[in-house]
Amino acid sequence: MRVNKGLLAVGAALAAAGVVAGTVPAAAAGTPRFLSPSELPPHASSAWTAGPVTAGQPDPLPMCVGEALPSISVHRAYRTELDTNALQVTVVERSEQRAKDFAALLRKDLDGCAKKVMQENPDITAEQKYYGKVNAEEGAHVYGVHTTATWGANDINMFSVGRDGNTVTLVHWGQMGSFANAQVADFKTTTATAVNKLY
Repeated sequence: MRVNKGLLAVGAALAAAGVVAGTVPAAAAGTPRFLSPSELPPHASSAWTAGPVTAGQPDPLPMCVGEALPSISVHRAYRTELDTNALQVTVVERSEQRAKDFAALLRKDLDGCAKKVMQENPDITAEQKYYGKVNAEEGAHVYGVHTTATWGANDINMFSVGRDGNTVTLVHWGQMGSFANAQVADFKTTTATAVNKLY
């Protein structure tokens, strides 16, 4: 089994471990729903599997946005048997305005992601692209970040931030490769599904 060690190393270097609480039901009444493995960008040679829907911050925290995730986060991790992994984190705020502000904070962090990665990790070079807005509920925005490291890691990561009322969801997808390996259209479809199926 190949594991994306470069991506994991970058994530571990960028943020401290989060707090993970117990598992919560994926489809509890009144709680937002999460992506199923089949709704992620298709992998050419390996099926996706998913962990449980878990209360608390993910561990390791995703790069650039991890420090902004509150303890009330709920997340689900996904992986293939090769070099691809994904994560969905959802936060239910007390009001729609707080959700708007939180989504704006995540977008600000993503806007400065490449610069922050290089400032905090001199042995990593990063560049990013903004892939535009996805029409789903109150909208979602898609970003790509490519990182290369002096030890040989070469990873492409995609992020999206979407909102439905007072709920914000972050989706991350990453694998070895460059912008040429970014499944942009598929990731936008996944993003739209993630936001639209929250409730």
